[in-house]
Amino acid sequence: MANLVQELNSLDFSVYIGGPMQAAIKAQHDASMSQVNFIKEVGFEEGVAEGGAKKLKYVDFTYTKSVPSTTENSDSVVKSEVKLSVPLLSMLTIPALRIDEMTIDFNAKLNSVETQSIASEFQGSASISAKFWKVKFNASASYKKTNSSTSTTEKTYTLGVHVKAVNDELPAGLSKIMDMLEDAIVASATPVTNPS
Repeated sequence: MANLVQELNSLDFSVYIGGPMQAAIKAQHDASMSQVNFIKEVGFEEGVAEGGAKKLKYVDFTYTKSVPSTTENSDSVVKSEVKLSVPLLSMLTIPALRIDEMTIDFNAKLNSVETQSIASEFQGSASISAKFWKVKFNASASYKKTNSSTSTTEKTYTLGVHVKAVNDELPAGLSKIMDMLEDAIVASATPVTNPS
């Protein structure tokens, strides 16, 4: 029993439990930095504009739109060419990966087996011989005892880490910025003139 307690005390739980937790924290940090880099690389033009601010990337669309004429008593339709400028970031899904749940299952199985064997062996011999009334007596004896003891501890460790990651909602500040970017969508209409 003392061996089992000593084996358990020798386990470095900071490695078995702390290692996966540190990996999850690093993964969360990397996901946050990935979000920042995505916004920098995709959402802004190269270089820095005057005043040190970066300039947003826009996507421009042009399409023709038919609108009723605004003149009185007219049923005519006026065609206008509409140019739409949309901030690129407002059209994309910004990565926002978050570790939602993490479960660490650590199992230590220790089996201690102790075997002991004792063997005893006795050997003896005696002989008597008589020759002209002279008696000759020989005797020998041997005794052998063997002890052997073996102690074995079997160790089995299993570590299971379950991580559940979800695509999180945008942080409040970034969500407000995205709302402002939607307000920055610009549409300008120019009447289409038909060539005569």
